[in-house]
Amino acid sequence: MRIEDTDLERSDPAFEKDILEGLKWLGIEWDEGPDIGGEYGPYRQSERIQSYTKYLDQLLNENRIYHCFCSEEELEAKRQYQLSTGQSYVYDGRCRSLSEREVEKKLAEGEKFILRFKIPEKKIVFNDLIRGQIEFDAGLIGDFAVAKNSETPLYNFAVVIDDFEMKISHVIRGEDHISNTPKQILVQEALNLPRPEYAHLPLILGSDKTKLSKRHGAIALTDYRKAGYLPETIVNFMAFLGWNPGGDREIYTMPSLIKEFSLERVQKGGAVFNIRRLDYLNGFYIRQKSVEKLTESCLPFLMKAGIIEESDGNQNNNLFSKKLKLIKEGKPKFKIKETGEIVDFENLEKIIAIYQERLKKLSEITDLTGFFFKGKLEYQKDLLKWNEMKDKEIKNSLEIIEKTISKIKPEDFSKENLEKEIMPVATREGERGKVLWPFRAALTGKEASAGPFEIAEILGKEKVLKRIKEAKNLIK
Repeated sequence: MRIEDTDLERSDPAFEKDILEGLKWLGIEWDEGPDIGGEYGPYRQSERIQSYTKYLDQLLNENRIYHCFCSEEELEAKRQYQLSTGQSYVYDGRCRSLSEREVEKKLAEGEKFILRFKIPEKKIVFNDLIRGQIEFDAGLIGDFAVAKNSETPLYNFAVVIDDFEMKISHVIRGEDHISNTPKQILVQEALNLPRPEYAHLPLILGSDKTKLSKRHGAIALTDYRKAGYLPETIVNFMAFLGWNPGGDREIYTMPSLIKEFSLERVQKGGAVFNIRRLDYLNGFYIRQKSVEKLTESCLPFLMKAGIIEESDGNQNNNLFSKKLKLIKEGKPKFKIKETGEIVDFENLEKIIAIYQERLKKLSEITDLTGFFFKGKLEYQKDLLKWNEMKDKEIKNSLEIIEKTISKIKPEDFSKENLEKEIMPVATREGERGKVLWPFRAALTGKEASAGPFEIAEILGKEKVLKRIKEAKNLIK
């Protein structure tokens, strides 16, 4: 794990933390890195400046790089001019021919400079493990910048040194880096360094087949996590963006991917990011979880939404920790914030279980189950109406349900007994919906939900009768 942070303006410790946490969440581990050390450290480019300076000095002494004193304004003017004439921008080499005396004079006067690499006239050919042989005319690249000054290397120089000193064998990256490869090869050749293998992966595309970006709705990995996607979903989904193992199988665990993956099966063309496919996969993986594990995964969302809190009132600061402190300490109890009631983990499991088949994202759990944690539901009386029922018919149906439920003993208040007692009554009304719709709507205050018998069992007899009474009071 190497952190490329030489661009101080665009680097932030928070970005590094986000990268490391995101990869660990996905189950991607490393043998060496800034957090655990290793034989080839340090692993932050900002801590490797002395290494870069040594090689820059070597190239300066060998006249392979030179000081360029052109201002940003001059360079931008030249770029705009070349583009206006239909040319690709290439630095014209104005400072390449400065004498040693001229350079020393400008340095003594404190003029700002960058260091540029002298491009030789040659063809650069390399074999890409995905795309085959690729050839560049070095003359079309132009003398490129390798450092902002003697202590601030730029990307195309720093990575060459890092790859050599860290003994990197393969460089696997996006195809938008293909144009960087000849520059890095030229630096390698100038320093007589070995060339690693290169493989350039296809880009992920938006629905319009252009590179995926924010305008397509692309968001950071942490945002997918906060939205309720599972790590195994993201890994499986991402693996298939540009790679196919052959055959019809589409569900792969991390060990399976590691076993089956090969660069030979990476395609050259980009793959479209299909959010519907991502949601489908996430729903699949949610359904594979045990109810206990799914409930653990849903807890942070219920707590963040302010629906429940720890029974002692203390919130867990890191709601997305891999193992919640609460779970480690055994089956915990929680306080329902609106009512102050205590609910135990087993009851939460029952609530989550009846929505496991419906969930596409963990974040949906708050909207789907919020009614369980309400003291009083807020909805319009029309919600209680099945088809063209009149108020009198709705009230009659609710009274039938109320009367039937009142006869059931609290200890017998199960889904099976509720169904056994209520279904015959609903059938006698001609249309079962006349009884079951108002019943379910009164319990949930929602147009769509799980079945009324499952919900009633979890709520318990007292709450069920209370909600039926409140529904009746809406009917004048």
